[in-house]
Amino acid sequence: MPGFTAFYDASVLYPSDLRNLLMHLALTGLFRAKWSAAVHEEWIGALLRRRPDLSREKLERTRMLMDLHAADALVTGYEDLIEGLQLPDPDDRHVLAAAIRGQADVIVTTNLRDFPGHILAQYGIEPRHPDDFVLHLLDLEPGLVAGAARDHRESLKKPPKTIEQYLDGLEAQGLTKTVLALREYMS
Repeated sequence: MPGFTAFYDASVLYPSDLRNLLMHLALTGLFRAKWSAAVHEEWIGALLRRRPDLSREKLERTRMLMDLHAADALVTGYEDLIEGLQLPDPDDRHVLAAAIRGQADVIVTTNLRDFPGHILAQYGIEPRHPDDFVLHLLDLEPGLVAGAARDHRESLKKPPKTIEQYLDGLEAQGLTKTVLALREYMS
């Protein structure tokens, strides 16, 4: 397992297409993915507020599968760090605390302003937007990352998506640079 560790914030675990791509990437072995039970509660709660048609039971199954398939991803024992941390939004301190305890190199988040680089740098962590994170992985191992994206797309059955629909969906979720790079691998 490589030494590079990425902590996933709740903002990248909902919507599902982004979460599933990040999970497929985590399974490539290019890096270690980490998250916490509190992060799970955040994304599940946000999803249930926006989509009351979904059941907690179904989302708990997703949570369980994530924890099962990404070896050693669930970070615990970080709560003692929370109180001593300072972030623009105090409600995000649990994310930084878990990232510190999980020895993360990056926090993958769409909420970059809530995780200022100068604060995270004190802990050897940098904030990374998922578009930049995936693009970096694509630069390192284009075949592996394109293969993970292909596997993700092919796993979509309800409904299945064409390559174009898949890439359009990722672009709508903010992965504009990644989609531009993936187009040459997935056409």
